Amino acid sequence: MEGMEPDSPTDRLRPLRRREVFHRYLYWIDLPGPGGDPVRYTVEADGNEDWVALLYADGRRVAKADLPARLPVPGGVVEVDLGLYGVTRVHFVPDDGAERRLAPVRGTLEDLRGRFARRHPGASRAIGWAAVAALAVNLVLAAPQAVEFVSEIPRVAERFGTFDSPVDLPAWLNIGLVFAGAAASVERVLTFRRNRVLDIETIWTDI
Repeated sequence: MEGMEPDSPTDRLRPLRRREVFHRYLYWIDLPGPGGDPVRYTVEADGNEDWVALLYADGRRVAKADLPARLPVPGGVVEVDLGLYGVTRVHFVPDDGAERRLAPVRGTLEDLRGRFARRHPGASRAIGWAAVAALAVNLVLAAPQAVEFVSEIPRVAERFGTFDSPVDLPAWLNIGLVFAGAAASVERVLTFRRNRVLDIETIWTDI
C-alpha cells in the first residue's frame, strides 16, 4: 500500500476519455468520511498499465496497491481484482455487515451495458443467454483441445502424460470459438455474472 501526497496533477482523478473505455475501469461508492460528511471514493484499474488499483477520495489519490488489492476506506476495505476481460471483483467489505459492489462510473463500458439493460431488457436477456450458450459450447468443444495442448508441454507431459482430445475441429472453427468465447466472457464480466463451471472456459481463451 502506498500513500499519496496531493502535490502533482497526476494525483488527481482524470476524466474518462472515450478511447479509454476498453481498458480503463472506474467504480465509485459514497461513504462517511472522517468528519462524518460523505466522501466519494473512486477505484481505478487500468488494463494497459501495471496491474495496480488506485483509490481516490473526492478526486484525490489516497492509495495504490498491486492487484488483487485491498484498499482501506472508512469502515472497511474495498477489494479489487482484474482479469483478462475486465474487473472481476470490486466490493466494499465493511468491518461488519454485508459487502456491497461499487457502481461503475458513468461512461464506462459497465455503465453503458447497465443502461442498455434498463432500456432494452428483452434484448439484454437475449444477449445474456447467447453468452451462456457460447461459453457452454466452448466448454464442451474447446476445453478438451486446450487440455491436449497443455498436456503436450514437455514438463507437463513428463509428469502427467499426454491427453488425446476426442474433439478435433478445423482451424477456422477453433478461431471462431475463441472469438465467441472472448465476446461472451466480456459480456459476463460487464454484467457481473460468474459461474464456477461455466466461466472456467476463460482458461481456454487465455491460452
